[in-house]
Amino acid sequence: MSVSEPTLFPAAAPAPTFRASVEAWMRQFQEWLCQQIEAADGLGQFQEDAWQHHSGGGGRSRILTGGRVIEKGGVNFSAVEGTMSEQAARVLLMPNPNYFATGVSVVQHPRNPHVPISHMNVRYFEAGNGEAWFGGGLDLTPIYVDEAQARWFHEQIADVCARHDATYYTRFKQWADDYFYIPHRQETRGVGGIFFDRLTVGKDGDRNSLFAFVRAVGEVYGRTYTHLMRQNADLPFTEREKQWQLVRRGRYAEFNLAIDRGTRFGLETNGRTESILMSLPPQAEWHYNLQPEPGSPEAATQQWLRKGVDWVAAPAVPS
Repeated sequence: MSVSEPTLFPAAAPAPTFRASVEAWMRQFQEWLCQQIEAADGLGQFQEDAWQHHSGGGGRSRILTGGRVIEKGGVNFSAVEGTMSEQAARVLLMPNPNYFATGVSVVQHPRNPHVPISHMNVRYFEAGNGEAWFGGGLDLTPIYVDEAQARWFHEQIADVCARHDATYYTRFKQWADDYFYIPHRQETRGVGGIFFDRLTVGKDGDRNSLFAFVRAVGEVYGRTYTHLMRQNADLPFTEREKQWQLVRRGRYAEFNLAIDRGTRFGLETNGRTESILMSLPPQAEWHYNLQPEPGSPEAATQQWLRKGVDWVAAPAVPS
């Protein structure tokens, strides 16, 4: 699989304040990413639902259902501000209950079990005490792990990280392994990617360099995921493989409902429920004590779902 050249994505437009500049780029990025996914899908179109937040600001939820490739997908933008409860501030490690937050959150659930579930999030926070930080990341949850595709995905991310900081990929890959982990299942959600919860302005870099990195994360997601959509969407699949997809979707839902801090932030701040839970799949299944048959493709995928796989260094076949 060849390494794609980066897509030419516009830089952030000038704005009166840095916060306004970040918000404007998030809006623009949502537009661009929806166009990229629609083009790769070939049929589905995002429907927009604009909303207002009760304490200030609002957002645009864009949902695609009934696509050729994507069964259900969301690309959500928000820019909200207000004062959260003291309990919520403690849970989310906020230094001050007053906040401004803007970001784009993405989850795609494909029809074909050979197209991975995908997630991407980029966000910017300002606390009432003046502290500001960026967060985000991207990861894949394949129903069946394709080793070559997983390695290619990580190579693309590692290349982007290296252009900004030589330590980013190793640090943020480990962070993703630790974050996208389902402890009650003792397995990772998928093959990971990168995750960075807080890159604090001043402590971890100046605001412009951190913002440039976040923009690059958004771009590499749009480029790599639409490539995988096109590559895998027409692969044949069996009813057994579709059944396994529903089981793996159930694990995805468990993580998002029980563990994901973004979901908790939205619910703790009385966010818009439909937008917060757009990440859940349209269908999923749970079976009592389901164990993949030894030697099966399902068992092989299960063995990949662990921390510490060095995808960039050509991992050994799991035993």
